Formats: sequence, C-alpha cells, structure tokens
Amino acid sequence: MGKALLEVEDLRVSVEEKEILKGIDLSIGSGEVHAIMGPNGGGKSTLCNTIMGNPVYRVDGGKILLDGEDIIGMKVNERARKGIFLSFQYPEEIDGITLENFLRTALNTVTGKNQSILGFKKLLKEKMELLEMKEEYAERYLNVGFSGGEKKKAEILQMAVLNPKLVMLDEIDSGLDIDALRVVAESINKVRTEDMSILIVTHHNSVLDYLQPDRVHVLMDGRIVKEGDSGLASELEETGYETIREEELR
Repeated sequence: MGKALLEVEDLRVSVEEKEILKGIDLSIGSGEVHAIMGPNGGGKSTLCNTIMGNPVYRVDGGKILLDGEDIIGMKVNERARKGIFLSFQYPEEIDGITLENFLRTALNTVTGKNQSILGFKKLLKEKMELLEMKEEYAERYLNVGFSGGEKKKAEILQMAVLNPKLVMLDEIDSGLDIDALRVVAESINKVRTEDMSILIVTHHNSVLDYLQPDRVHVLMDGRIVKEGDSGLASELEETGYETIREEELR
C-alpha cells in the first residue's frame, strides 16, 4: 500500500438522531481503487456523503484525514478544493445551464482561478475526445434529455476536467445495461491518473471486472464487517450477504 491519501478513523455518523455509521475505519492509499459493497441501508452512501461534507449527515465522532489533515470541519466547497469528488447516483437535470458553462464554473471554483474561455474550450475538447463524446454535448443543458449512460459519462467528464485526488463513485453502474456499463467503466479507466484514488460503491461485481479494485470492503449495519482483495467481490456474487451476516451473529 502506498502513502495513505484518505484515512477514516472510528467514524460515527447519524441522520435525524438515527445512528447510521457505527465506527468506520478505512485507509486508501494514493492511486488505489477500493470498493464498498453491502446490502441496502448499510451506510455506503452515507459514508461517501460524509467524506464529501454533506451537512445532512452529522459526525458524532472519529476523524476523516486527507493527506494527514482532518477535514471534518470543512464545508463541501473547501473539500472539493482539497481534491475530493463525489459522483451522483442520480445526476440532476439543470435546465438553462450548458454542460460547458457548468464545468468551467466548477473548475474556476475548485482551482480558485478564472479559466479563459478559449483555454477552457481547448481543455474540454481534449477530455471529450478522450471519452469519445460528441462536441455537441457541451452546448446541451446539463443532463437534460440525457440517457442514464450519458448522465454517468457527463459525471466522468466532470471528473476528467477537475482531476481530483479522491474520486467517490456512488453506484455509477446504477440503471445501466451491460453495454452502457462497459462504456462508463472504460471511460473511468481512461481518465484515471497514477495518483488518483477511487472509492466505488456498488452492488455488482461486473463494474469491478473493469476497475480491478485493490481492496473490497463489506459494509453492513453501519460497520465494515469483512475485507479482502478483488476475489471477495466474486465470492459475494455467489453467496450473497447472508453468509457474512450469519458469521457476525456467531
């Protein structure tokens, strides 16, 4: 394992007085891919949203360290400037704002620098060519009329433009057919850099066939109950989560 980029220590989180995360420990090295799997309601999305700083989720204890710095007191935009990115499970449609304008504003905000229009157009064109996206998408309103696969690809384009240190993909494979899943997974691999770390939340082993995680973590009932290499994902697909639940009850 390389130098730890993200370290989560004994993280406890609640929503509306209900405890969701009950002491999470997680360490992700620079350039590593980690997968979080587990049944619905276990706390997977809560973990990602808490790392991103969503104020709906209240941190009751523990630490979230990015490059050794505790970020719990930081707002969402401050965390984004530090290099954290979260893709949406269900990306919003925003009428009246083009994809290009949205991405340029996001880059300006994250870097703290105003990108020239021509310079940004050049960058955007390079990234869209890399992802084999038609240039016309840049002029369309954000996600309006996009298919599920196109929405997810627009999220990956945002990831490519912002070039974050830590990418969290919350069920990026949700609602995609086999062909769209392959395209999205291949797109993620295209924009990955050597020192970019990825945390992917998924129910399915198929997306992990493309992303090849270094570690797989099973999150159930607010706790990480099992960890392993990529083979654990295949095991879960065959046995489900009941076997792990039974082991926990023994």
